[in-house]
Amino acid sequence: MKHLLKRKLFPAAACLAAAAAMFWVVNHPAIVGAAATTRQLPIYCVQRDQKMISISFDAAWGNEDTQLLIDTLERYKIKATFFVVGDWVTKYPESVKALHDAGHEIMNHSDDHAHFTKLSKEEMQKNINACNDKIEAVTGVRPTLFRPPYGEYDDNVVLATRALGMEPIQWDVDSLDWKEIPASEITARVTSKVQPGSIVLFHNAAKHTPEALPAILETLLQEGYTIVPISQLILPGEHGVDYTMDHTGRQNPID
Repeated sequence: MKHLLKRKLFPAAACLAAAAAMFWVVNHPAIVGAAATTRQLPIYCVQRDQKMISISFDAAWGNEDTQLLIDTLERYKIKATFFVVGDWVTKYPESVKALHDAGHEIMNHSDDHAHFTKLSKEEMQKNINACNDKIEAVTGVRPTLFRPPYGEYDDNVVLATRALGMEPIQWDVDSLDWKEIPASEITARVTSKVQPGSIVLFHNAAKHTPEALPAILETLLQEGYTIVPISQLILPGEHGVDYTMDHTGRQNPID
C-alpha cells in the first residue's frame, strides 16, 4: 500500500515541480536567455566620458563624390574611417590612395559585398583577407577593422573576424543617406542622435551626403565633439579580457 501511494504521489509531485519550473521560466525569460547563450556582437559604440565620436563611410559602388568628401573633411581638419570593398579598391585605387594620403583610415568592408551569414568560416576569412591584401597593396597598411556588408552578422561572422585579429564594427547612428533623404533631414538626424562614443554611418556615394556634411561637422564641433578615426575611438585590448560588450553593442572597459 505504501509503495502504491508513493507511485501515485511521485507523478503528482513531478507535475507540480514542472509547473513551478515553467512558471519561473515564463516570468524570467531574460535570465534564462542570458544563461543559455551569450550572443556575439560587433562594436556599435563605445563607453566614453569625453565628447569623442567617429564618422565612417562605406564605399562599395560609386565614386563620384569621394574627392569632394576628402576636401570637406580637410576643411574641418577631420579624419574619418572609410570601409571599402575589395572590388572598389580594384576599380578606384587612386581614390583609395588619396584617402590614405589625406590621413583617413582605410578599413575592410569585404572583398565583394557578399552576404557573410551565408558563408562558412573559411569562406569569410578568405574573403576578408582578399580585401585586406588589396588595401595593403595600395596603402601599405593592413586593416584591423571589418564592417560586414549590409550590416548582416551572426555569432559566426563575429568570431571569424576576431579570429583574424580584427574587430567587427557596426554603428549606433545611421544617417540614412542611402535612402536619399534630403540633406536637412540627414543633418537633423545625425546631430540629434550623436552622443559620446557614437559611430556614425555614411556612404561615399549617397546623393545628399556631400551637401549635408558641412553642417553636420560644424554643429558637432560647436557642441564640443572631437571626431577621430574609429581605431582611436574603440578601446584597445582583447574582448572579454580588457573590455566587454553590453546587449546594445556598447564597448565597455573592464576596471
